[in-house]
Amino acid sequence: MTNALTLSLDEGLSKYINQIRVFPMLSAEEEFMLAKRYQTYEDKEAAHKLVTSHLRLVVKLAYGYKNYGLPITELVSEGNIGLMQAVKKYDPDKGFRLSTYAMWWIKASMQEYVLRSWSLVKLGTTAAQKKLFFNLRKVKNRILEASEVNISDANYALIAKELNVDVADVKMMNQRMSGADQSLNSFTSDEEDGEWIDFLEDGRDNQEVLLGETQELNERKNMLNLAMESLTEREREIILQRQLSENPATLEDLSQIYGVSRERIRQIEARAIEKLQHSVVGQSATHAA
Repeated sequence: MTNALTLSLDEGLSKYINQIRVFPMLSAEEEFMLAKRYQTYEDKEAAHKLVTSHLRLVVKLAYGYKNYGLPITELVSEGNIGLMQAVKKYDPDKGFRLSTYAMWWIKASMQEYVLRSWSLVKLGTTAAQKKLFFNLRKVKNRILEASEVNISDANYALIAKELNVDVADVKMMNQRMSGADQSLNSFTSDEEDGEWIDFLEDGRDNQEVLLGETQELNERKNMLNLAMESLTEREREIILQRQLSENPATLEDLSQIYGVSRERIRQIEARAIEKLQHSVVGQSATHAA
């Protein structure tokens, strides 16, 4: 799979984007068959096609972290590693598209890279610290008035409450992150105007195909909703927090909430996923009949 990921990132993002545009997008059926080939036979060619068809997704997600002052090319490289891990672990029988599953692996790889690279911010590894780091700007922008330069104590308190951390932690993190603002866009100095992500082609602009994909997505959502009803309240909440949340909870987070061990949370999650899988497969069989 590595050949697909060593295209020309070292020669610049623009050339890399032009190269990955040639890789075709996959239909749901093509993706399923390729994933089964890799899962069953460890077919490297199948894995290669799965990875290359999702390289554009990595670039798109990388732009979500551009304000941390790191080169987009390095974020893409880290994201590609996460994508490869996702392909290795992807189970097509669970009824979800690879892009949905891979997104979390890609984001996790990029976030770990950001945390490793930010020497100005000495973070630990707790979920609360990571949440504060990656959500502070977003929460500030929503709470503060456009004309507000200095954060008031009242707003510090609001931010701390929303992110479930101490006010002192918010103040310290804000000071450290503000100190690096002057270099946040330094990596774009040698790029053309605009974002290269704007020039990425979907490759599937046929309206009939798009309509079919929308209908398929709606069907999958309905199947998932029905499958979720087969879970207990605790199983459902754990799946929502671990698999369907924008910021997935850790086993440690949930073990503290429910007062059980991390291993017990893992067992509950595994059992819930198995129940969801059986439910989705059953629904698919019903529809086919």
